[in-house]
Amino acid sequence: MSATMQHSELQLTTAYSVCRHIARSSAKNFYYGFMLLPARKRNALSAVYAFMRHADDLSDDPGMAPRERRLKLGEFIETYHRSLQTGRTDDPVFLALRDSQRRYEIPMQLLDDLVAGTGMDVQEGAEQSNAALVVYRSFDDLYNYCYHVASVVGLVCIRIFGYRDPVAEQYAEHLGIAFQLTNILRDVKEDAAMARVYLPQEDLDRFGVTPEELGCGVPIEKLRPLLAYEAARAREYYLAADRLLPLIDEDSQPALWAMVEIYRGILDRIERKQFDVYSERVRLSLGEKLKVLAKGFWKRLL
Repeated sequence: MSATMQHSELQLTTAYSVCRHIARSSAKNFYYGFMLLPARKRNALSAVYAFMRHADDLSDDPGMAPRERRLKLGEFIETYHRSLQTGRTDDPVFLALRDSQRRYEIPMQLLDDLVAGTGMDVQEGAEQSNAALVVYRSFDDLYNYCYHVASVVGLVCIRIFGYRDPVAEQYAEHLGIAFQLTNILRDVKEDAAMARVYLPQEDLDRFGVTPEELGCGVPIEKLRPLLAYEAARAREYYLAADRLLPLIDEDSQPALWAMVEIYRGILDRIERKQFDVYSERVRLSLGEKLKVLAKGFWKRLL
């Protein structure tokens, strides 16, 4: 083996280590699923997550105006494109992602869509206004957003998981919608505090709720029918998980099962709390997540 090749492999090993650290530090729910994957697939998902985390951080950077954030996101994806074209990069995340993209034949369009999705959260004027800003008028509009920020991630993940039946792509898309709707329900209070309302205007109108009421502490009794409606919608999309699971490679099934179990568990808890997502942030405890992880390891042994 040449010194150049040894150096390249050492760089790649280091790059994946950096990505695993980012995923372990930031992916509070999904990393439990990552741990159930074979090492090569865990490395690849960590690279995708680290890439996504960087894009998210750019879109949420409070130190930059919205226009600057969008410019930085554009520069970010263009820099990655150049690294693919030239084969040169000093960025460990780009180095690891480039290797994983080639290994698992991840279409560039999915990564472009992922970065475009993070840019959809950058709203002109939202930071300067105290009024709640309804981001999406209809569920179709919200679906498009959920597709870019969550379904696209699912479509990348199943390339890494491995599948043969193309219908798996539709199920992965729908599962991403379920995950993002769960996030939206859980984060209604925090989003409203940032003048963001992701629940569609048509749904607010249906239940007689104003955008401002989502953030000003009105009785939960008034908001409960609206939130229950969105939870039922998420439940319908979670049905895709049971259909997707047998379609991916067996060595990836425990990982997907754990991701779904944790996220659907958050929705379960929201419902058990009668949709009170205002008193405290709804989450699973470390012990509950570790219990899911233990069951996942057991599934690997069966």
